[in-house]
Amino acid sequence: MKRRACLALVLASAVAAPAAWADGAAGFTTLDFDWHDDARGRPVPVRLYLPARADAARPVPLVVFSHGIGGSRAGYRYLGEHWASQGYASLHLQHVGSDRSLWGGNPFSLVGRLQGAAQDGEAIARVLDLRFALDTLLAGPLAPRLDATRIVAAGHSYGANTTLLAAGARVERDGQSLDFRDARIKAAIVLSAPPFYGESDPARILAHVTIPTLHVTATEDVIRIPGYHSDVQDRVSVFEATASRAKALAVFEGGSHSIFTDRRGDRRRHPQPAGQGGHARAVGGLPARRVRGRRGGDAGVAAPVRAAALALRVRGGMRPPPAVRAGAQRAAFTTA
Repeated sequence: MKRRACLALVLASAVAAPAAWADGAAGFTTLDFDWHDDARGRPVPVRLYLPARADAARPVPLVVFSHGIGGSRAGYRYLGEHWASQGYASLHLQHVGSDRSLWGGNPFSLVGRLQGAAQDGEAIARVLDLRFALDTLLAGPLAPRLDATRIVAAGHSYGANTTLLAAGARVERDGQSLDFRDARIKAAIVLSAPPFYGESDPARILAHVTIPTLHVTATEDVIRIPGYHSDVQDRVSVFEATASRAKALAVFEGGSHSIFTDRRGDRRRHPQPAGQGGHARAVGGLPARRVRGRRGGDAGVAAPVRAAALALRVRGGMRPPPAVRAGAQRAAFTTA
């Protein structure tokens, strides 16, 4: 199977990779911008990974990436660099109300800062950051080099919630349904998505997420902070509740909640495929859920399965998984 068949964003034909970068030979540039949303009085720093050969004659698809709590625009660099090397521009946001500044200050008040950053006000501000960043980028001088009809939202943890809100998730507050869907988003990559804070019915919240979605987690994907606990079953529940006709779920054996970040020192953070020739094996409490998928009228999930592995290749050597025949419903992954 040629590498182009394994590209991270093969979720739908609308975001197919441009053939000019199918072999990964193109370079890219990294650009930082310190934008400010005057209407909200909020800074929106971003980092753009831009394929060097993108131009008005051959505009490239765009990924807009939202970090987890305590992150920054500099994080998840391996994703931005990989996507850019494959011909996708990748715009990494920094959400100033829930970014790396949370780690500073009095360590005894850290839990309070984390809990404060998880409240409704910041959750809404994050998805408005995403909208503002897209507005600004697509109205600026780089716009001709970007294909505004092929935009994918992606995010990890809190950023996965931000991604889902931009993809159509709705919550109710004070009897009103809050809808932050951005119609420019054509597909979503959801890494380690926790349930929406304080919500008990994911199906109601995610019923309006109908674009193609790729969900990825790990069997040891657990969030633990005082007063809050969320494990891999929550990630599975988010996947099951999403109303996308085309969707896939990849579950790695081992790993941790930080497996998809740039953090070093966790041996469990290097997921690699297990088994040979697409053979699947049940792991832990998730039998038959290693990879599950649905692609409209086509039951095959081979492309999203391979896409999951290549998209999330972690520094240290994650290999693409074994070939999975069309129609397969699962595949196993394990850590090195």
